[in-house]
Formats: sequence, structure tokens, C-alpha cells
Amino acid sequence: MWVEIDGSYGEGGGQILRTAVALSVITGKAVRITRIRANRPNPGLRPQHLHGILALKELSNARVKGAQVGSTELEFIPGEAKPRHIRVPLSTAGSITLVLQALLPAMAFIGGSFEITGGTDVPWSPPVDYLKHVTLFALGKMGVKAELEIKRRGHYPKGGGAVAGKVEPWEEMKPLFAFEWGKIERFSGISHATNLPAHVAERQAKAAKERIEEHYNAPVDIETEVSGSLGPGSGIVVWAETDGLRLGGDALGERGKPAEVVGREAADELLDQLKTRAAVDKFLGDQLIPFLAFAGGEVKVAEITNHLLTNVWVVERFFGKVFEVEREGRGGVVRVIRRVDG
Repeated sequence: MWVEIDGSYGEGGGQILRTAVALSVITGKAVRITRIRANRPNPGLRPQHLHGILALKELSNARVKGAQVGSTELEFIPGEAKPRHIRVPLSTAGSITLVLQALLPAMAFIGGSFEITGGTDVPWSPPVDYLKHVTLFALGKMGVKAELEIKRRGHYPKGGGAVAGKVEPWEEMKPLFAFEWGKIERFSGISHATNLPAHVAERQAKAAKERIEEHYNAPVDIETEVSGSLGPGSGIVVWAETDGLRLGGDALGERGKPAEVVGREAADELLDQLKTRAAVDKFLGDQLIPFLAFAGGEVKVAEITNHLLTNVWVVERFFGKVFEVEREGRGGVVRVIRRVDG
């Protein structure tokens, strides 16, 4: 009995693949995904999607058909999943965090460890510091025990970054109820520069701190990190530690873009998320969906994105009606109305 997924549905990107194949491993149900990224300029599987699928194949001893770059159809038949040490060698600056979006839900049920090389801070994907300090913090509230160590930075286009970590089997599934934040305890962050002068990281941090302090009277502590890797690059992630979860904002440096602009961009993105007082920012919202299905709960999200709605649709292709999404302006509430048995 196949679970059939239209890979062009909704947001129509790699998120469909990552969630569908992770749920296939968790449930033991075979999945067939057609029209993969059909509406994108470069349709079919890209290398970073392929690496996520191959990592899940190894974790679950799966049989896979169509696992090659450019393929628009994939069949994934999971076998017996066991805790393993998974190595994922992404060439150039393929996104490490997008591979982890596929691996983490499956590993939460199975356990295991990983080493991934590639891009830690690249365009169009969550920076590794966001995943470590915002996403894993929220998953920890749900009972997921995961560790992530950043061994080396890797920026676009050369990559060369490396992370390692482990995930314990998810024993106690705690429902997550997170509506609005009441108080901000502090702001934290990491500003980093690789193969660049130290003042780049310092200026990014200073600009972000000053922008946040214009709006909030809470301590702001942004660490600076200077390192060497394959190529030059810089970036910053800032987050608000509230009385509930953490909300984040980030920005990447690029040639010709002043460090002060990078810092302010990250701060402005965070400030924009905080305006709604929702407990969950727009980036975390879609990442929580597969976990919420099993743990249960109700969260208020600063923005209901296409990524979030697409992830809800994929989960419900496996389990039937699980969620209720109630819009309030650009944001809204995501409620689990029928918890899935893990």
C-alpha cells in the first residue's frame, strides 16, 4: 500500500521530500513521490535532496528507485530501521540543515548519530546556529533529546563546513502549548566571520545589538566567532529568549554588503517576528509540524507560510486529518486535533 505524494503541491519544494521520506521511515509505509519540484526552474531532485534521501535510506535499510539528480519521481520502501552512525558528505555548499530536517524526525524515533559536511550558513536554508539554538530548544520542550556540534563553518559557494551530533530515541512525547510570549528574558546571538578580518563579526554584532536596544530594554549578548575554512563568508543569527520558546532572525554577509547592514538585517527580521507576540516564529512553524503530529499541542505562529501548510498536507497524506490551522492576519494558530500514535 503506497502513500502517494504530489511533489508539486503547495510550496512544491524539497520540504515535501524531506517530510514524506522521514514519515515513511517512521511509519514503515512505502511512499511514491511524483512531479518532484515540477514548477521550479530546475525541476527534479537536486544534490542536497538526494543526500537527505540516501541518509534516510541508510538509516532504514530502504529500497529506493529514482534516487538520482534530476529525477522527478521517487519510490522509497523502508526496511528495518536501526540506530546507526550516518555520514553525509555534501559536495560544495549543499545545506547541512536541510539534510537534518529530513534526518531529525526519523532519528527521533530510532536514535543514532551523524556527521555531515557541506554548507552550515548558505542562502535559502536555516543557518546551523538557528537549528541548534532555536529549533532544538523547541524540540527539547517536546521531549526530543538531540545534540549538535558545529565543528567547522562552511559558506556558499565552497562549503567545507562540518557538524556532528546524536539523537536519543524519543521516549516521552510532551505536547507543546505555546501561544504568546509575555516577557523577553534576554537576546542572544552568534556573529561569525570565516577567512575574513575579526572586525567583520564584531561590526555585525554591534549593529544588531544597537538595533535591538532601540526597541527592547533587555540584555543583549551576541558572541563573535572568527575561524578559517575553505572560503570567505560571514553571517549572524540572533534570537530572543522569552518565557516560552525562542524566536530568531538571521542574515548572511556577501561581497559588497557592509557588515552593519548584515547585523541590522538579522535584528530587523527578529523584531518583525516579535511584533505579533506569537510564541513561534515563521521559520520554526513549519519545522515543528512533523513533531507536533506525534506529540500534540497548539501553537501560535507569527506567519502561516506556504512551507507550513505544505508540511501539514504531507503529514495528513500519511495519517488523515491531524491539524486545524486558524488564520489571524498573516499569522495564526496551529492546533493538533488528532494526535498520531508514535
